[in-house]
Amino acid sequence: MNIGDASACSGVSAKMIRYYEQIGLIPPAARTASGYRDYDPRDVHILRFIARARDLGFSINEISELLDLWRSTDRRSADVKALAQAKVDDMRRKIADLQVMADTLETLVGTCAGDDRPNCPILQELETADANMSPMTSRQAPGAVPVGRLAHLSGTLKQGQSTA
Repeated sequence: MNIGDASACSGVSAKMIRYYEQIGLIPPAARTASGYRDYDPRDVHILRFIARARDLGFSINEISELLDLWRSTDRRSADVKALAQAKVDDMRRKIADLQVMADTLETLVGTCAGDDRPNCPILQELETADANMSPMTSRQAPGAVPVGRLAHLSGTLKQGQSTA
């Protein structure tokens, strides 16, 4: 089957199929006499495996590890479980990070009057926050999102109260 058919059967776009082949995640497709890629049901099965792993949040490197384990007859389920558990732990850390960020933004939104005045504590905080305390650039501990000067706001300001 051609790449369009393989894409339709697997749910993976033709562009991603070519990319997965390019990076070695899937073996190069057989070629027809005219040079077109030719996929068989086994290739589609692998693509479905990859699509499901992507849907569950696994990275390309993690999928490569999963494929190696899947193909290995000597695999230990403990190795598969450890990889999946590490992904769950990573997701839980990200969820906690996002919750802290959402809470911080919610606190800032609560401090802004949202009226016609130009003063806005949200912009003031973004302007004055220490660049070294960015949640995207400096994590003090795994799963911890530094909130810089914002930490005092959540405990001292009430919903709708403004700092300006």
